[in-house]
Amino acid sequence: MDNTILKDEITNKYISVREKVMVNEALISGLVLALAFTGGIFLRVWQINAMGFNTDEAVYSGQAAALAGIPVLKDIFPIFRAHPLLFQVLLSLVYKIQFSDLAARLLAAGIGVGTIFLTYQIGKTLYGRLPGALAALFIAIMPYHVIVSRQVLLDGPMVFFTTLTLYFLVRFGTSQKAYWLYFSGAAMGLAVLSKETSIILLGAIYAFLALASDLRVRIKDVIISLLVWLLMVSPFPISLIFSGVSTTGKNYLAWQLFRRPNHEWSFYLTNVPLMLGSLLIVAAVVGIAILWRERSWKEKLLYVWIVVTFAFFQLWPVKGFQYLLPLAPAVAVLAARPIGKILSNGFLESLPKKIAAFPYMRLFTWAFTLAMVFSMALFSWQRIQPNISSRFLAGTGGVPGGREAGAWIMENVPLNATFLTIGPSMANIIQFYGERKAYGLSVSPNPLHRNPSYTPINNPDAQIRSSDLQYLVWDSFSASRSSFFSDKVMAYVNKYNGRIIHEETIVVNDATGKPTVQPIIIIYEVHP
Repeated sequence: MDNTILKDEITNKYISVREKVMVNEALISGLVLALAFTGGIFLRVWQINAMGFNTDEAVYSGQAAALAGIPVLKDIFPIFRAHPLLFQVLLSLVYKIQFSDLAARLLAAGIGVGTIFLTYQIGKTLYGRLPGALAALFIAIMPYHVIVSRQVLLDGPMVFFTTLTLYFLVRFGTSQKAYWLYFSGAAMGLAVLSKETSIILLGAIYAFLALASDLRVRIKDVIISLLVWLLMVSPFPISLIFSGVSTTGKNYLAWQLFRRPNHEWSFYLTNVPLMLGSLLIVAAVVGIAILWRERSWKEKLLYVWIVVTFAFFQLWPVKGFQYLLPLAPAVAVLAARPIGKILSNGFLESLPKKIAAFPYMRLFTWAFTLAMVFSMALFSWQRIQPNISSRFLAGTGGVPGGREAGAWIMENVPLNATFLTIGPSMANIIQFYGERKAYGLSVSPNPLHRNPSYTPINNPDAQIRSSDLQYLVWDSFSASRSSFFSDKVMAYVNKYNGRIIHEETIVVNDATGKPTVQPIIIIYEVHP
């Protein structure tokens, strides 16, 4: 009888301790999740509009303006260019209410915050509330995602829908309900409608379904999911056919296949780890190692998501800064998995005995996690400060002086004026903010060596002499990328009596630390 009472007391104490642990874990998870959304929103909106659009932002916003019927811009920016139009259509609805670059960037930031929520749901469904909250925090402060989701780019919306696809696959794995697989096909279709490069993740889905031997996958359900995907992506090719611009997609594909590499093969290896967070990658790799025996379909899904994305774009000659972003949520979840297990008192026993017995394991993990969060948040904070440098990675921020130069052009230059710039980057910015037609001198006349969206200038001399081109623009950003075409523009300026009519400048410190004024955009009026 006494033994029974003793056992009951021990059991009651165990239940009481277990309930307290669960309460503490719920409290910590709530605090971490609150920090994730608070910090994530702050990092995505702080001085979000301090600088004007870069060239890609100008293009996508120009397309949205054309869809919304904004005067002048609807005649400058063609609706159908290189990419699908889902994000541009959403932005056009915003532009019907408020047309501004700030509104466009807030929409992009809002979609980025949505990705934080989806990452939380993935981590929570796979490993529990605390790992989910930690994964949300990691993606919220990750420099890679913060930088891209602050801009009017297609990659942010695409990553939202690829992460939604990943979440639906997780729900399929946990429930074995076929409709979640159908939902993943629909979400994958929306991802492709955001940006066509996401189609490579069909390979990740196929690899997952083939490798997940512990899941029951019916061929019929896979076929239905694929049909749902085809139904979702069909509006884009159908719209191209009925609009009479079906050659646009073919020309863009040819250009992508034959264009020259724009970075060294090691570009991703040297740039992306810092943007993801070096300690985050360490946490993910260590977690894979110490929890290797617990691997299941869950880890296989995350692994193939990362490997397929990285392998494809590493092998692809063209290296875009933001191309690897779809793998970021999966990396965040893998990093949160071991940390969540260690910090959750109820899960410590599931770790290998040598790891669990390590003295001060939780204290060390807390210190490591705080150091990781601090370093990632600090790096993100540094990268979102207005960058007045004339050199930066494409896709990492706006162009200094572009918005201001465009505003001056719109107020002081005749409506039918035409501009010649060093390259298409500045031409796009001038067209959006200045509402004047502009061409890039560096656009190749060879269709295989140029973006088919751009029109080349075959004979600038003749067009200047005939007054078809009246203004030339030099900018430090384009000049730093191509000194050859910068020199050609200045040669035309000298040959045709170019006169400076406007300058945009910045103040920088020279080698001695003395502040000096440096021109970043110069507009010349030329006369035959």
